[in-house]
Amino acid sequence: MTNKIFLAGASRGVGREIAEYLTAQKLNVKALLRTETAAAELEALGIEVVLGDALSVEDVERAISADAAINTVISTLGGLPNNTQRPDYLGNKNLIDAAVKAGVKKFILVTSIGTGNSVGALPPQALAALGEVLVEKEKAEQHLIASGLTYTIIRPGGLKSEPATGNGVLTEDPRIVGSIHRADVAQLVVRALNSDRSNNKVLSAVDRNQLFAQFEFAEFNLD
Repeated sequence: MTNKIFLAGASRGVGREIAEYLTAQKLNVKALLRTETAAAELEALGIEVVLGDALSVEDVERAISADAAINTVISTLGGLPNNTQRPDYLGNKNLIDAAVKAGVKKFILVTSIGTGNSVGALPPQALAALGEVLVEKEKAEQHLIASGLTYTIIRPGGLKSEPATGNGVLTEDPRIVGSIHRADVAQLVVRALNSDRSNNKVLSAVDRNQLFAQFEFAEFNLD
């Protein structure tokens, strides 16, 4: 049986970049999509698409628990500011619970700098703007940590859409803050897939040339 990676959030942003990196490596990917809008593009990449809403326990169970080939789940789920129901906590909770039930080997969750113990890294105005979202993301992180799954949590800084720079780095230092391109986050996530060093780690992700404040910090080596 070929191991399969289940990807939530593949229709846009970091999730879409991850989808492209995974398929470029000829990996077996299944993606959960709420609408058919992005389905054709993802299927053209060779991704198996299942329609469903992460906020529906039934949809998530059908997508994950019923597929014994899935050994890793990657979630970049996050709501847009105008969403009435944000998936940042509830959607991820449903994914985590289904992954536990299915005996998934590893769960990679992409959240944000400013979550959990990195809250002090953000300036007050950013915290004011993102406060509610960060609370939901932290609940998702805590649920994952408590789930018993092998996890990697990656918290990117401010996201940019330009091509990858290759300067994306990870660190366990919660004080770090800066920007990073979505494609570089995707590269780090895909590298973390097969990195035992990343197991049960919470890591911030920034571009080493786009830090908002300069201070010495230890880069986390995935190899």
